Parts: sequence; C-alpha cells; structure tokens
Amino acid sequence: MYDYTGKTIFVGMDVHKKTYSVTAICDGIVIKRDTLKATPHILITYLKKRFGSGTIKTAYEAGFCGFHLHRALESAGIENLVVHAAGIEVSNSRVKTDKRDSLKIAAHLAEGKLRNVLIPTAEQEDLRTVTRLRDTFCKEKSRLGNQIKSLLFLHGLIGADHTKRICKKWIEELCSFKMPPGVKFAINSFVTMWLAFDEKIKEIDLEIRKQASRNREIDIVYQSASGIGPTSARILANELGNLQQFKNERQLFSYIGLTPSEHSSGEHVRQGHITKQGKPILRKILVQAAWVAVRYDQELQMIYERIAKRAGAKRAIIGITRRLIGRIRACFRTGKLYEAKRVERPTLKFRKTERKEKAA
Repeated sequence: MYDYTGKTIFVGMDVHKKTYSVTAICDGIVIKRDTLKATPHILITYLKKRFGSGTIKTAYEAGFCGFHLHRALESAGIENLVVHAAGIEVSNSRVKTDKRDSLKIAAHLAEGKLRNVLIPTAEQEDLRTVTRLRDTFCKEKSRLGNQIKSLLFLHGLIGADHTKRICKKWIEELCSFKMPPGVKFAINSFVTMWLAFDEKIKEIDLEIRKQASRNREIDIVYQSASGIGPTSARILANELGNLQQFKNERQLFSYIGLTPSEHSSGEHVRQGHITKQGKPILRKILVQAAWVAVRYDQELQMIYERIAKRAGAKRAIIGITRRLIGRIRACFRTGKLYEAKRVERPTLKFRKTERKEKAA
C-alpha cells in the first residue's frame, strides 16, 4: 500500500442513488478510479483504507442525495465540499459519463476552483421539510383546480370568460352543475383530491404556526417588512435563517438567484436575466413582497418609478426585491425591525402599472 504521508488526496465523486463513482488525484496524477455501492460507510472505509496516511479532501455535486453523505464524511474527519452544479465548468465534449464527471470534480477540487454551497444544520433541514411539503401540496392543489376547469370547459360547462377563483365554495357548487355521468365521475374524483389537499395544507399551516411559536425572534423581523405574512416569514426563516451566514449582500443575492447573468468580452459588458439559482419559492415570496412594498413604502416606490422609467417594470421590481431582502439582512445585523415611511394611498396609475406587469 502506497504511503501518502504529507500528501493531499483530492477525491471527486459523482453521486447516484445506487453507486458512487470515485476518482482520486494526488500531485496532479489520477491514482485511483472506482465505482462503489452508494453507502456512506462503505465509501469512508474505502477512503481510509487506501488514502488514510494522507490528507483526504472530497467533493460532490448538490442534488437529490442531500447532505447526509456530507455529514458522514465530516464526522469521519474527511474535509468535504458540496458544490453547486452550475459552479463546475462545462467541457465541450459530447461524451458524458460518471467517470468523467468524477474526474472533473476531482481536478477542479485540486485546483481550488470549487466553492461550498450553504449547508443547513440538521435541525434547519428538518424544519424546512414541512414548509417545502406545503409548497408541493399547494402546487398539486392548483394543478387539480386547473384540471377541473379544463374538463368543465372541454364539455362546455363553463365559458372561456370564466374568471371565478378556484376556492372551496366554488368547488362545492359544482354539485349543482348538470353534466353527463362520466364527466361527473371524473369531476367528483378531482374534487375529492382537491379537498383532501386543502385539508392537508391546513394541517401543515398548524405545524408551521407551532414552528413559529418556538422561533418568534426571526419571524418577527421578516414580518416587519411589507408583504411578508406569517407563512411566508416561516418559509424564509427555514430557508435563509437570520441571514448572518452571508458575508455580504452579493452572496445573498447569488444564493437566492437574483444576480444578473453576464456575457462580457473585451470592452463590451452584457448583462442578461437573473440566474434563478436557488429555490424558486424564495424569489416568489420576495417578489410578491416587493410589489406590496412599492405600494406602501415611500422610498422604495420612488426607486421603483425611477428604475421603471429607465429600464422597465420587470427590472425595476427585481431591483426592489434585492433592496428589500438586503434591508431585512441589515435588520438582523442591527437587531432592529424593518421600518418604512408609508404612503397614505397608492395612486391609481401605479396600481394599473402593477396589474399590467403581473399580467405580462
């Protein structure tokens, strides 16, 4: 067995459900390639047996496997990075295999090109499971509602100009619709599932309120900002915590996905759409809060109107979203609640602009 005393072994891993594809590099040379059963204990034993005399550093892409592998490696004394897939350089080769991916990760790790994603604590990961479940159920409930409307429209039971919001009252009124037996059976099946999801979401909301009661300090700061209610505050708290893990606003914007993409060359600087990395639910909540903030926060309304006049409403509201979450971070740093000079009443012109932008 080779002695790696005083050397650092960089191990890249392509992690799948059933296998780990492993590539090890030392002094710029590939020293080992293997495919292992996807069990943390087997991987740790393998690394310790072959490279235990040296310093082992590992890395893998963040994905469906979560962070349990990371925690197992760290507990075993192995330094590990969990990296964002977008942070790994893409090669021009049309050939993509697990071995090539693990080699690329190992090579980038050895060159110091990889950066760790934000690793939540086990407690935080447990809390966010509940709020993410709520988001999943809300999407399913919305999908079922759209399927009900689509089926009714298909059989001429509602018109194209039907604008009633899908709610429990409207769902229950479907019993009065005259429809063929096959359609009625299908509608009733959809309605049963819609009502079941509606009840489950209410149960989740109760659990979310219990979480909030145990951690009111963070929720109060989030709720002090315009447009952020109890449920939204709990989602932000579970996903972002007190924001102190971000060294600056740039890191925070990048994590949420509010940083503009850039394609620059020479003297030409071209910035495009935001990167949209991170959880979409975070951007959804913050953008919705920004629309409320520009209606009732005098300073943010002035900033919005200035940017919208020059760059358009969409870029303006993203700018306001960045300022809003940046100010919430400042509240956590200073220990103060969010305060804003409120507008007495939003103008009719502004409300029309907002509705037009949302429709677009």
